[in-house]
Amino acid sequence: MLIVVALGGNALLKRGEPLTASVQRANVRIAAQSLAALVRAGHELVVTHGNGPQVGLLALQGATYRPDEAYPLDVLGAETEGMIGYIIEQELENALEHDRPVATLLTQVVVDQHDPAFDNPTKFVGPVYERAEAESRARAVGWHIAADGDKWRRVVPSPQPLEIPDMRVIKLLLDRGVVVICAGGGGIPVVRLEDGSTLGVEAVIDKDAASALLARELKADALLLLTDVDAVYRDFGKDSAVALSHLSVDQARALDLPAGSMGPKMNAAADFAEGGGISGIGRLEDALAILQGRAGTRVSSAKD
Repeated sequence: MLIVVALGGNALLKRGEPLTASVQRANVRIAAQSLAALVRAGHELVVTHGNGPQVGLLALQGATYRPDEAYPLDVLGAETEGMIGYIIEQELENALEHDRPVATLLTQVVVDQHDPAFDNPTKFVGPVYERAEAESRARAVGWHIAADGDKWRRVVPSPQPLEIPDMRVIKLLLDRGVVVICAGGGGIPVVRLEDGSTLGVEAVIDKDAASALLARELKADALLLLTDVDAVYRDFGKDSAVALSHLSVDQARALDLPAGSMGPKMNAAADFAEGGGISGIGRLEDALAILQGRAGTRVSSAKD
């Protein structure tokens, strides 16, 4: 099977951990074991990942320069694709004992320059702050901010991904037996101009939405959205919480889930499953079990 695996933020950084290279590498080393298990089971693998904390940190560092010297979000997205992709690539090569080639591809993703998301920033990036500090930083540098649980974070535009121009390269690598790491952080957001050329824009694309698009365009068999929760729950956090093991596309779309966490994952899972593939959501360490229907939440075009 051809599987697209979207690594959640916990694969790189657990909430409350410092955003250091050593911490991220230690987490990726654990994630690489789950990814390697899928490869050893005979599956072809494409890996995507988030970049919210990392791109936010780079932007925060850039704020120390003059406004005309700071790099825009598309460039920072490219930086995080290389940085995070390098760590995943190296640790996965080690986990596979260098038995399979692994490559990281900087991936552009086309968005609509008129997407309403540009007028309504919702994507969390960067570290968390107490409200007073977040408001102070927002006033100083012109950020938009929003509550993230009991903390506050910067939010940026998150337009819908429409097209992956680098699809031909991804397919060439897969045809050669390469494990591909691509579309990191949702990919580098670009728009198409009237003359057909592309240009980067100030945005961060949702990783799960981009992963669903990638899986559809590759005609993948499965999309795994891996996080730190063992399954999708109805009434999560309440005494009445119930884990949902199997859902149809209609059942998945009918769920009322938080927009800042599980909501985008379920939307991506439903979008991909609607085309006939199988989507799975669950813990990183359960990747193979989710694929086999023994763990997590599976979404398919018909309830199984």
